[in-house]
Amino acid sequence: MDPNHYRFHGVWRLAAPPREVFEALADVAGYPRWWPEIRGVREEGPDRGEVLVRALLPYRLVIGLTAVRRDPAAGVLEAAMHGDLTGWSRWTVTGDGEGGALALFEEDTRPAKPLLRRLALPARPLFRANHAVMMRRGRRGLAAYLGRRD
Repeated sequence: MDPNHYRFHGVWRLAAPPREVFEALADVAGYPRWWPEIRGVREEGPDRGEVLVRALLPYRLVIGLTAVRRDPAAGVLEAAMHGDLTGWSRWTVTGDGEGGALALFEEDTRPAKPLLRRLALPARPLFRANHAVMMRRGRRGLAAYLGRRD
């Protein structure tokens, strides 16, 4: 096992139509409005930018994103990551059969930041817990944000 290789996945159940969930997730520049750990976004073009992330642990990440796939019909958003993390992340949004949406999150990543690489083995459980908290807060934030939208 490579201690610097992480695979994350999770499903967010949201009481909003899949199209609205997809649009909110596709609007990366809007993430700081509803996701507390996304502290800033810098757009570098229509399909490229950086996000500044800071969760519970005392470090920040600057993650470059390049859109790889944006398919509203399939509900798929995928981006390549570079900067402090390398790899890819993907959202797949589908209906839940009850008028709401399921947003499947998948990520395959490796830290490029030297300190995170050095701490990979002893801090791995903390890094995974930090990610879990960030995702929980992101789901709550998006649910609240979509509840305010009309």
